[in-house]
Parts: sequence; C-alpha cells; structure tokens
Amino acid sequence: MRARELAEPFPFVTTDDDAINGARMLAEQSLPALLVLDTDGQPHAIAPGSQLIGQLIPSYIAEDPALAGVVGEQHDGELAERLAGLTVAEWAPRRLYPPPVVGPDARPMEVAALMARTHSPVIAVIERDQGDVTLLGTVTAARLMQHFIQVAA
Repeated sequence: MRARELAEPFPFVTTDDDAINGARMLAEQSLPALLVLDTDGQPHAIAPGSQLIGQLIPSYIAEDPALAGVVGEQHDGELAERLAGLTVAEWAPRRLYPPPVVGPDARPMEVAALMARTHSPVIAVIERDQGDVTLLGTVTAARLMQHFIQVAA
C-alpha cells in the first residue's frame, strides 16, 4: 500500500477565503484540521483545529488555563468575532502550520512517522512533475489507523 492508495479527497479553503468561512467549514464538517490551498491549488498550510482555536483565545488564558474558569460564558461569542476581517492565510499562516506532505509512493509507516512528528492529523499527498505540484488527496489519522487495523486482521 502506498500513500496514493490511502489518499482521499478532503475539504479545503484557499488562502484568500474569509477566516470565518474556514471556521464554519471546520465546525460544520467536524474536520480534524483545516487544509489551506494557495491560489495555485497547492498546499499552503494544514492547521489542526485545536491550534486554530488556540489562536482565538486571549494569550493570558492560554498561558494560565485556570483563568478560563473565571472568565464568564458571555465572552464565548467574542472568540469568533476575532476572525472578522481576516483571511484564512492570516488566521492559519504557513509559518505556523507548514503543510506536512508526502509523495504518492510513501509507505504507510512514512506517513505515520510524519504525522507523529508534526502533530498533524492530516497529511497531504502531492505529486511533483517538472516543478508543478498536484494535490492527490490527504491521509487522515483515521484513514491511516483504519489501514493498520485492516492489515493486522
């Protein structure tokens, strides 16, 4: 089995999309991460949902989670408001979430090692052809686990 056989379509947003649309997609489709493509359709970023949520909360709460219990629920609605006017690229910048990618011939163990090392629940499978990059799909942690369980059975 190779990455090309494990790869599946995955919803994506582009760098120019509104951040709130990316947040809606993440929430409505229960995605583990946000796949962001650049204007050429190449992987720009893969941002785990937990990290994107972390960017919404005030830094003082992130630094001291005990404060989260003190802050009232009336502030919950303000978190999504932080996305107003931002593009997906500004919310999920490449420098913070470089896309973990493998080639189509990568073995499942290579995908698993990259997933573990990058803490990313999604790995992009790309094919390079004379400087052009084509996204073939993604391998999610769930799909990879499914593969390992099937092989063991």
